[in-house]
Amino acid sequence: MRLSRLSILALLVVLSIDAVAQSDTILVQNKDSVAYRYTPITVPTTNPRMRKWRDAFVRYITDSTTDNSFDKAIDFSVVPTIYYAPSTSLGLAVMANGLYRLDKSDRKLQPSTLSIFATASITGFYRVGVSGNNIFRGDNQRILYNAEFYSQPIAFWGIDYDASMTNSPLNYLASRTIVEGRFLQRVVDELYVGVGVDFNYHFGNFTKRIGKGTYSSKAELLARLDGQGVDYNATGISLFAEYDRRDAISSPQRGFYLALEGKVRPKGMSNIGHTVWMGRLKANYYQPLWRGAILAFDLQGEYNSVGTPWVYNANCVLRGYYAGRFNDLCAITLQAELRQTLFERFGVVAWGGAGNLFHDFRAFEWGSTLPTYGVGVRYIIKRGVTLRFDYGFGSRDHRGKLIHGAVFSLNEAF
Repeated sequence: MRLSRLSILALLVVLSIDAVAQSDTILVQNKDSVAYRYTPITVPTTNPRMRKWRDAFVRYITDSTTDNSFDKAIDFSVVPTIYYAPSTSLGLAVMANGLYRLDKSDRKLQPSTLSIFATASITGFYRVGVSGNNIFRGDNQRILYNAEFYSQPIAFWGIDYDASMTNSPLNYLASRTIVEGRFLQRVVDELYVGVGVDFNYHFGNFTKRIGKGTYSSKAELLARLDGQGVDYNATGISLFAEYDRRDAISSPQRGFYLALEGKVRPKGMSNIGHTVWMGRLKANYYQPLWRGAILAFDLQGEYNSVGTPWVYNANCVLRGYYAGRFNDLCAITLQAELRQTLFERFGVVAWGGAGNLFHDFRAFEWGSTLPTYGVGVRYIIKRGVTLRFDYGFGSRDHRGKLIHGAVFSLNEAF
C-alpha cells in the first residue's frame, strides 16, 4: 500500500511540473483525435539561469505533442518515469522514442516508430531492449521487431488454476532473451498477411539471494513441473494475418483490429525434444462516444499444443494479478475499458473483464473464470506516449483473500 501511495505521489509530481510548461496553442495531429489546449501560466523568476532552464523545459513539453518527423530524419525524445507493478515493485524506466518517415510527401501515412528502453526496480529486476515498426511507402509493407533481455526475481505458484490458487509461491531468478521480427504485406485494403521468426530463451537461477532470504531450490520448482525442465530455448516460425482499420497503431482513437497468428517451434530448432505449435487471436475495437470519451474492447485467445513447456504457456494478462501467477496451455480474456479525457493531458479510465486459463477445451470450467475490474488515471507525456496508473481487483484465493494490485507503467493496456 505504501508503494501505491508513492506511485500516486510521483504522478502528481509529474503533473505539477507540467503545469509550468503551458502555452496558448492547440495541437491536433493527423490520425489523432485528442486535442491539447494549454493556458499560459506566469512563473515569476529573477534568476537568468533558472529562466533559461525553464524556457527550455517549456519548449520541450510544448513540442512533445508535435510530430516533427516531416522536418527531421528522426524525431527523437527521451521520456524518464517511475513505475510500479506487483511482479517488479517500484522502479525507474527510461524510453527514447523516435518517429520517422520513409515517405515524407504522404501527409496521411502514419509515422514509423522506434523505441529504445531500459528499466530497473528495487527488487533487482532490469530489462533493456529495442522495438518498433517500419512502415513503407503507401503502407503496403510493414516490418515489426522487438529484441529484449530481462532478469527478474519471479514468484511461481504452479501450472493450472488449482495450483495457482492454493500453492504458496516459490522464488527464483528468471533470465530471458527474446528476439522477434515479422514482415507484413498488404493484399487488399486493410488486410495484411506475413511471416515471422522469433527466438526465446529462458534460464532459471537459484543461487543468488533475494532480500534477506534465499531463492527456493531447483528441486522444489521441478517438483511442481510434472517432469518438465527449467531452462528452455526455442526458435519459432509464424504466419500472420491482420485486418487493421485503426486510425493509428500507437494510441488509437477509433477503428477495429484483428490479428491471427499460427506458430510452430520445430524439434530441430529447440531443446524441447519435440515439435510444438501455438495459435493466437487478438481483436480490438475503439469507439468514440462523447467529447473526450473512448470505449475500447480487447479480446485475446491462445492455444498451445500438448507438450509445450510451461515457460511458453499462455499467461493471465488481466490487471490486478501477479504477472504469470495463472498460466496454462490455453487462455481466453475479454476486457472493456472506458477512457475519459478530463482536461489538457489528464484523463481517467474504468474497466471490467474476465479471463479463463485451461489445459484444453475439455477441461474448461466456468467456475475457474478470473474477473478483473478497476480504475486508473492517464497522463499524456508526449504524442504516442502515455503514463498510466491502474489499480485492479481480481478473484479471491482459497483463503478468501482478495487478489489486487497496482500497475504504474507506460502506454495503454491495449
